[in-house]
Amino acid sequence: MIRSSHLRDLAAALAAVLLFVAAVLVGRHIQNTDGTLFLNWPPLFASWGPHVGPGTPAAVVVAVAVVVYGPGLAARLPWRALLAVSCGAAMAWTWSLALIDGWHRGIAARLTTRYEYLQVIDRFHDIPTALRDFTEHILIQGPEYHWPAHVAGHPPGATLTFVLLDRIGLGGGAWAGVWCITVGATAVVAVLVTVRALAAEGLARRAAPFLVLVPGAVWMGTSADGYFTAVAAWAVALFALAVTGRRPRAAAFGAGLLYGLTCYLSYGLTLIGIIGLGVLVLGRNRRAVLLPLVAGVIVVPLAFTLAGFNYWEAYHLLVERYNQGAGGVRPYWYWVWANPACTVLVVGLATVAGLVRGGGVLRRQRKQGGVLSTPEPRLVVLLLAALLAILVADLSGMSKAETERIWLPFAIWLPAAGAFLPRPRGWIAAQAVVALLVNHLLWTGW
Repeated sequence: MIRSSHLRDLAAALAAVLLFVAAVLVGRHIQNTDGTLFLNWPPLFASWGPHVGPGTPAAVVVAVAVVVYGPGLAARLPWRALLAVSCGAAMAWTWSLALIDGWHRGIAARLTTRYEYLQVIDRFHDIPTALRDFTEHILIQGPEYHWPAHVAGHPPGATLTFVLLDRIGLGGGAWAGVWCITVGATAVVAVLVTVRALAAEGLARRAAPFLVLVPGAVWMGTSADGYFTAVAAWAVALFALAVTGRRPRAAAFGAGLLYGLTCYLSYGLTLIGIIGLGVLVLGRNRRAVLLPLVAGVIVVPLAFTLAGFNYWEAYHLLVERYNQGAGGVRPYWYWVWANPACTVLVVGLATVAGLVRGGGVLRRQRKQGGVLSTPEPRLVVLLLAALLAILVADLSGMSKAETERIWLPFAIWLPAAGAFLPRPRGWIAAQAVVALLVNHLLWTGW
């Protein structure tokens, strides 16, 4: 007999599926009627195209291995070995999913399209001058004058990453793809470190297989947002170590440094600060960390400001550029609920069921008093902070489409909710199935 708690899990997953199906049907109607979504397969930035590739057998092998052996290894391995294995498995999962589209289309050419950062490498031969003149090229003022969409849509820290890779001999789309996948896979480790520091090691161990097989890996490989996700996740992880550890000042300074860099990789990732506030609520060394945190935060903004880049001017010009393009036409009323529907695919059905279970944990703990006295509700608070960041991004109106990629730095935290699920193997398998279906049925892009 199926217990009522398992029925609630299944009902939550079914509701998430129905939300996504509704977004697909309504989105197709809008696109076919007036074309205001500017997408081939709404709500995703993708095109229908069933296919297989060299990554298909590898992806299946990785998925089966994690489903069968993941929970047991996560429970038994020494902590540091678990982190290393989780990182390696996440990297293998992301690589194999990317290679379903083939080496060229899936990895080497991803960051070389007309929208991407590698298109402007030669315009940064003089970096100080490029930074001083960066804001002059944000608005659309002619076919050659303005920056490509992704360059204009981000602070110059994003583009400078690939410029510097090129300077050290790692130029071109292939190296850019390798960078994003390699760095992006470490985000799983950052989440595990954070969960252990703020909640409990047992919860982190149970969450590990869900984080490894996160469906969002479809978009982690290969997009610059995978790299952004890792930088933001490590900023939060260092902050978690600062508020709970023995040497809070050094960790807090490092967290601030990475948060400052995060803000100069993407304007929207200032909202990672909301997750940071959740960490602060759960921490102990609050007074000791604030000064070194602020000291770290100002380093990157100060460096860019002294180099001549005006962050706030650039952001206001970006808003204008956003409204010059599809963002100014796409209907807000649709995307305000279709974006969360996209997030269902990024985090997986297990995450949805786990979040519902987490809500139940918090309710029961509130009735008993001492909400933050045990590990489970502490993990829920961290997850709620990530959900709040997503909500603010959603309501802002600056996230219309492509949130399956753009919201990765927020969404990566949510699969930790899998720690609340009993009988994990079935749910871990569900995570893998979502990713495999998306990557084999659709040509994703950005």
